[in-house]
Amino acid sequence: MLRRILTIIVIVPLAIILIVFAVANRHSVTVSLDPFASNEPAASLTLPLFALIFLLLIIGVLLGGAATWLRHGRWRWIARRMEADLRDLRGKIAAIEGGEGPSAPGLQQRPPQIGSQLRPPAA
Repeated sequence: MLRRILTIIVIVPLAIILIVFAVANRHSVTVSLDPFASNEPAASLTLPLFALIFLLLIIGVLLGGAATWLRHGRWRWIARRMEADLRDLRGKIAAIEGGEGPSAPGLQQRPPQIGSQLRPPAA
């Protein structure tokens, strides 16, 4: 219930502001992508000002999200590695509790190397 009220308090005024901005900035602008020919640009785009600003805002959000996702790759790799180790250890604990005792297969195969598991592969 609180989340719904908070959403209404934030989203409704934001939507009203965006609608007022779009109505106030309906005139068309030409964006030239040709730095050498200002009179007759080879690459240009004509669209309403609000559409241009919304488009740039969406592109900025997508680029920021992609950059954040790429920067967190190291932590995702560590989390996957730790989850695999946790699954392995839970299996070993289940084998011990199942009556196989300390001589369960796989217990003496690899000594724990905690520090090496926290280092991601070299980028």
